[in-house]
Amino acid sequence: MFFVQMSGFPGSGKSTLSRQIAKRTGAVIIDHDIVKSALLNSIDDSSIDAKFAGKISYNIDWSLIEFYLSQGQNVVFDSPCFYQEMVDKGLELSKKYNVKYKYVECYLNDFDEVNNRLKNRVRMVSQISGINSEEDFIYTLENSKKPTGCKCLIVDTGKPLESYIDKVINYINEAK
Repeated sequence: MFFVQMSGFPGSGKSTLSRQIAKRTGAVIIDHDIVKSALLNSIDDSSIDAKFAGKISYNIDWSLIEFYLSQGQNVVFDSPCFYQEMVDKGLELSKKYNVKYKYVECYLNDFDEVNNRLKNRVRMVSQISGINSEEDFIYTLENSKKPTGCKCLIVDTGKPLESYIDKVINYINEAK
């Protein structure tokens, strides 16, 4: 059993990789963008602050993750990992349900390519349409939250998925 916590800048390939992990392992994907977009589409836009919507969405995400882990399902959490609380919660639930905790960061240090991906994807209401500045991009890349004391996998998602998917699956299948 495993819990995979995805990380990476929006547009870095987390959802694409999550879908391949699920396809190869049968894991359930909890996609933060789907949950937050459903929430935002269900209410009047002016009636809720974006940060508050994010908080509610994360609470729903974690409830779903815990439910699936409690049912013996492997889970992939498709969400950027911007806050230490997210890492802590992932580690806590992995320990509670005695499953392997795996952290996979989709890393693409190419401002233009990420911006191109963001502008050309079919965007959900919760997703950004582009990057405000290269400084914000670099800051976010350098400050993603990672767990300490456990092995993390960072993949270069500027390369074709076929060049790293087996490495990701092998990492997930490792004993610890």
